[in-house]
Amino acid sequence: MPEGSMSLPALAAIEAVVRTYLDGLYEGDGAKISAAFHPVAHLYSVAKDGTVADLPRAQWLEWMAARQKPSEMGFQREDRVLAIDMAGEDAACVKVNCCIPPRYFTDYLLLLKTGEGWKIVSKSFHTDVK
Repeated sequence: MPEGSMSLPALAAIEAVVRTYLDGLYEGDGAKISAAFHPVAHLYSVAKDGTVADLPRAQWLEWMAARQKPSEMGFQREDRVLAIDMAGEDAACVKVNCCIPPRYFTDYLLLLKTGEGWKIVSKSFHTDVK
């Protein structure tokens, strides 16, 4: 596949995984998050002291289950897919914005096409507090 071109079936499959992630995040639905993220996935961010925070998917799912769901808190949903970049037919990077006020996130999601289909294998994110 020439650089910069994407197959429509792969693009649709990637968008579906990202939509499942964003739905799960807003709804606080661990099953949707589990469906979107590969079991070995990790989340990365930079802590206030400048160190890299590494959060395994399982721990994130535990935290999500214990918090109040954004959809039940009356928050308006504000998520957007900003960019999708594919490398061949088996790797992609997707940039999204989403929020759980007062936290606003920019996520970089790395996806791979696995035997189970497209899965998010890594998430690096930045948080703004407004």
